[in-house]
Amino acid sequence: MTRKLYALSGADRTRPFSPHVWKTKLALAHKGLEFEVAPVGFTEIPSLEQGATKIVPLLRDGETLVSDSFNIALYLEEAYPERPTLFGGESGTAAARFVEGWSQMTLHPAIGRIAIIDIHDRLEPADQAYFRRSREERFGKTLEAVAEAGQADLESFSAKLEPLRHMLKFQPFLGGVGPLFADYIVFGALQWARVVSRHRLLAAGDVVSDWFERCLDLHEGLGRSVTAA
Repeated sequence: MTRKLYALSGADRTRPFSPHVWKTKLALAHKGLEFEVAPVGFTEIPSLEQGATKIVPLLRDGETLVSDSFNIALYLEEAYPERPTLFGGESGTAAARFVEGWSQMTLHPAIGRIAIIDIHDRLEPADQAYFRRSREERFGKTLEAVAEAGQADLESFSAKLEPLRHMLKFQPFLGGVGPLFADYIVFGALQWARVVSRHRLLAAGDVVSDWFERCLDLHEGLGRSVTAA
């Protein structure tokens, strides 16, 4: 059975950058499941699988279609219970929900502002037009103005990682001695920045940097299969 993962990419289709896609790629690898990546641009998403989704990642697993990275992880956990767990039980699923909320409410907005011009510049022309229009409507200002405001996010980004930094004083991964989906959630956000942006968000010698390097090495170096911008 061939699994297909639809992944958001820019003009260079070998460099998927969506944080949610990266979460899913590592979740599939964690489960030891083979899959192929189908890169798509923003404007191609509405036509995927006869309009099955408005977002990616979208996973086709045989006859099953699942969208949204957390829903995909839940599906994989239920469909392949004999393979390594992504959550470690119900309490782990609840903790991962909390981590996802923290990441998407704290890290994603900051990275989005920091990297907004980098993202735009890496897209195909049709996707650039869509991205500029949709983001300027969302923010109520030009991309350039958003990027200017993002300088403050760049300066304060390290402080946003304090909850993660605190936890990593006690264990090598959010999942404990080994990674779980909670790790992949935060990794996805930081991998997004690594792949798409010229800005470097992590300092050498930081426990978060060390954790991120460990995550890049997971699953035969899957995270390193795409080089840094």
